[in-house]
Amino acid sequence: MARARQVPVERARGSTLEFFPLDRERWSDFEALFGAKGACGGCWCMTPRLRARAFDAQKGEGNRHAMRALVEAGPPPGLLGYRDGRAVAWISVEPRERFARLATSRVLAPIDERPVWSITCFFVAKEERGRGAMARALHAAAEHARQCGAELLEGYPLDPAPGKQVPAVFAWTGLLSAFLAAGFVEVERRSPTRPIVRLELLGYFNQVPATKAGRPRRVRQTE
Repeated sequence: MARARQVPVERARGSTLEFFPLDRERWSDFEALFGAKGACGGCWCMTPRLRARAFDAQKGEGNRHAMRALVEAGPPPGLLGYRDGRAVAWISVEPRERFARLATSRVLAPIDERPVWSITCFFVAKEERGRGAMARALHAAAEHARQCGAELLEGYPLDPAPGKQVPAVFAWTGLLSAFLAAGFVEVERRSPTRPIVRLELLGYFNQVPATKAGRPRRVRQTE
């Protein structure tokens, strides 16, 4: 069956990188991006969605099936970024309450009672790293969350010690520098390397002209 035409959440002008919500028609693209290891260690982006014991019990194929079930049931658990028709980037973004691991984290516990969406994971194909995919994924996630009714977006990036290089596999929550560059503000820090950052979406999109339909225009960037 041919895939229905979709308008990208975000498109980078001057390149072919476009972001779309992950739905059942895009599942095979997600599988191809994550590969046999499920990105890393059989995760399949289920680490933030499960408590530690449940994650360990179904690591690998169990996590793949669990993620597919989430995609099949909807709503989309995140966005896929495509370059030239191939999925090369992933960002997980949903309401905070859908991430069980956050509910039990001392470091990332809620800081207030405001409803918030959370960015919990990035995965970028090796050949795409260093080309700004994380920055564009953040803009796409902000627009997607806003279009879904969110007013506040939260992230939990790493802030490595000065001069310390972090392997990509350990930077799956993103880097603080990328969040700050995208307009996020640090609001809490209970660990030296794990701040909590937030983006007020109403203010963010007040800076972007509205379309005739009243929705914000796509955020566009150059490479």
